Amino acid sequence: MRHALLPLLAALLLSTACAAVDPEGVSDTGKLTVGVGTPLKSAGETQAVATRKKDAADDPEIWADPRDPSRVVIFGTDKQAGLYTYDVTGAITGFIPDGRLNNVDLRGDFPTPEGTRVLIAASDRGRMGNALYLMDPDSLKITPWGVAPLDLAEPYGLCMGRRDGGFIVITNGTDGQVRQMRIEAGPDGALKATLEKQFAVGSQTEGCVVDDDRGVLYIGEENVGIWRYDLAPGSTGRTLVAAAPSAMLVPDVEGLTLLREGPVTWLIASSQGDSAFAVWRVDGAEPVYRGRFSAVGGNGVDPVTGTDGVAALGGRVGPYPDGLLVVQDDVDSEGEGQDANRARQNFKLIDWREVKTALGL
Repeated sequence: MRHALLPLLAALLLSTACAAVDPEGVSDTGKLTVGVGTPLKSAGETQAVATRKKDAADDPEIWADPRDPSRVVIFGTDKQAGLYTYDVTGAITGFIPDGRLNNVDLRGDFPTPEGTRVLIAASDRGRMGNALYLMDPDSLKITPWGVAPLDLAEPYGLCMGRRDGGFIVITNGTDGQVRQMRIEAGPDGALKATLEKQFAVGSQTEGCVVDDDRGVLYIGEENVGIWRYDLAPGSTGRTLVAAAPSAMLVPDVEGLTLLREGPVTWLIASSQGDSAFAVWRVDGAEPVYRGRFSAVGGNGVDPVTGTDGVAALGGRVGPYPDGLLVVQDDVDSEGEGQDANRARQNFKLIDWREVKTALGL
């Protein structure tokens, strides 16, 4: 009888061990202190994601109607449950229960047989690929379009871009492998995905962003720094923009985003290790570092700690005349304080004017 119980006991012990080290059962960062960058206050925040007591909220993205910038949709992933949409006040306007979506990005003016749409992509760790959605810019209705399978160990980070009139999605895995795919709608409206480049960064990576105008990909290797790559399918060279750890970045290097102000382009990176954000000007021949900021408590909004994803959009975005940042907050506590027992995560809204004032941009 004792021997018969051994397999059952072994299985129970294995199950308990796996549960104890489940990386999704706890935050990436635990509980970090308020950031050490130049302090500023958030303007608002979204409702918390529904998943509680787990590492859940991850990555945001922002869409403002180019015809009427008062029409704004903020996207945010709950990597345990699916994809949220919020209005510019942070209120939830919709939810797509598509499971383990990690990073999200979008591009407008995507051609389909039914007319132009906003193409939305999210890395899908449940279905092992890129989950794709189409949003009607008139009705704001979002329709699941399909999944483009990937051969990554775990689809993790994701960003989108445009090159030569085409739409591309770059996805990376926890092992540092990267896949670059071209996305099209066929004559019948069906999803068509074509692999056009693959390469390895070296170690775990997540955050990435594409500068469409310059044909450049920025990608964060979490414990090494930020790399710059050429988007061209045949190009494999890279340049280190900023190392980590350094005075600019404290690992993990997480979300990356770009904000454009006319001819000026800013690169913003999440320095998760010290709850700060680093900023570079990147429209010149070489990146120029301009400083770091952190979102502290104020305006009835708690501070941003252990931040992961970050998104930015320049120009008028609803009530923000110069642009808006949306950043993930690892500990969404009530009011302006920090709760010792994190049970919620959400996204904070930061007025770009506050960043410019804080850093003297």
